[in-house]
Amino acid sequence: PADISAQCAGLKSDTDQTRTNATIERRQFLEHHLKGSPTDLDSYLELAQLYRDENRPADARRVLQQAVQVFPDDGTILWELEEAVLARSLQQYREVLEISKKVESPEMDRELDRSASDWACRRIEVCEARLERNPELHDLRLALGEALLDAGHHQNAIDAVTALLTEDTFAASASYLQGKCQLELGQNYDAMRSFRSVALRRAVPASPSLKRAALKLLALTAERIGAPRTFDLYQEHLKELESRTTPES
Repeated sequence: PADISAQCAGLKSDTDQTRTNATIERRQFLEHHLKGSPTDLDSYLELAQLYRDENRPADARRVLQQAVQVFPDDGTILWELEEAVLARSLQQYREVLEISKKVESPEMDRELDRSASDWACRRIEVCEARLERNPELHDLRLALGEALLDAGHHQNAIDAVTALLTEDTFAASASYLQGKCQLELGQNYDAMRSFRSVALRRAVPASPSLKRAALKLLALTAERIGAPRTFDLYQEHLKELESRTTPES
């Protein structure tokens, strides 16, 4: 059995190497092909996807930027370029985050803040561009609000999700995000109203995890403003919810 396992492992390794070699050859072919055929849209998309599959979003972005020069109005190219831009920014943020866990210094803290800010800004840019092309992509309004919150633009984040407060699918998440922004702006009572609409809504109930988060913030805010009875009320609601759900819910 040990010999068989070793043989299987060797076959798998050979197969993986063959696949890797084929991918490299295909990439090289497409790079060369596009120099002579710069209007081959499908080849741009395939080459960019190969780079994305290899976790090389910067190269994917380069290829798609070339494609946009040839096809400036192609929706697929624009979307994939935005995906590559987001992937590269997230990759950089994660790389800096991992380094910051090992190296503590003011310089590293500044670099982490810079990369986090870049990640938020890229998300804002992409969401705004996509919504301009298609205002019906309502889920992007929530993503835009989250990015604006991360960037510290709290009132803009509230404005971004206001239209979602009457949409059953997004209302709970939009209210929760609005409440978090209101807390940052020092609007404690407005924030509590937003969190109550999440925790106690009946028409289309929020998920247990979102309810739990809203109730915790309600209790914390009640404690902060010196409302012990209100604090106790939300603590009771929280205990009742946790008795009916698992932590993973």
